[in-house]
Amino acid sequence: VQLVESGGRLVQAGGSLRLSCVASGRTFTNWRMGWFRQATGKERLLVARITWNLGTTYYADSVKGRFTISRDKAENTVYLQMNSLEPEDTAAYFCAADNGSDTWPHSGKGTQVTVSS
Repeated sequence: VQLVESGGRLVQAGGSLRLSCVASGRTFTNWRMGWFRQATGKERLLVARITWNLGTTYYADSVKGRFTISRDKAENTVYLQMNSLEPEDTAAYFCAADNGSDTWPHSGKGTQVTVSS
């Protein structure tokens, strides 16, 4: 499984960004795709996840109402639309894939999002 993220950059508070993750290496039927983030000196945390088949979503409380996760099955791509960005959203964002084990064994190299105040 290969996961390649893109879209991270410097943005002002209140702005928006869309992260993309291109997934390859297998079919993802019955898998879950997720976005994690890790701020400097802090642990990696799940931000949002989506089931590949039905598109069922979950969001961390800190991003609920501001972030939207989606997937394009035809393009094998997962997106994270981030609106109303806050300085606290500054982190490296990682795309990850889970086959149901809840261990998220596959992750990309990450893309940096920096939100200035």
